[in-house]
Amino acid sequence: MTSREYPTRPWVGVGVVIRRGEQLLLVRRAKAPRAGEWSIPGGAVELGETIFAAAKREVREETGLDITPVKLLTTVDAIQRDDQGNVAFHYVLIDLLATVGDTQVPVARDDVDAVRWATLDEAIELLPWQATRDVVRMGFA
Repeated sequence: MTSREYPTRPWVGVGVVIRRGEQLLLVRRAKAPRAGEWSIPGGAVELGETIFAAAKREVREETGLDITPVKLLTTVDAIQRDDQGNVAFHYVLIDLLATVGDTQVPVARDDVDAVRWATLDEAIELLPWQATRDVVRMGFA
């Protein structure tokens, strides 16, 4: 199995813009890459799993929410290099839009240490990575 850190091939992952009315769900990452940063929920796709199934599983693992994936938004290359220029992390992220019922309450679980609902403007302020800001905007377009 290829390690996620200093991999020999890219990892395929999903990111999910979860909308509830005019808000979206953000998670704060507890592990590298991007530990301590706000982002959208998501993670690696498992062998034999569709992207919609991966999105549902990852969101459930990270937040306890049962979502309904709606559509594909975009794909993003997430490549981080170390100080020597070696590829430390490489993900090909498939970003989806999803909805969730009004009565569900998210809880930080698995590899996130906080969750919160945010307006689009609040999310843009909290999200440090431009690609994630762009994906979130697509989810509101």
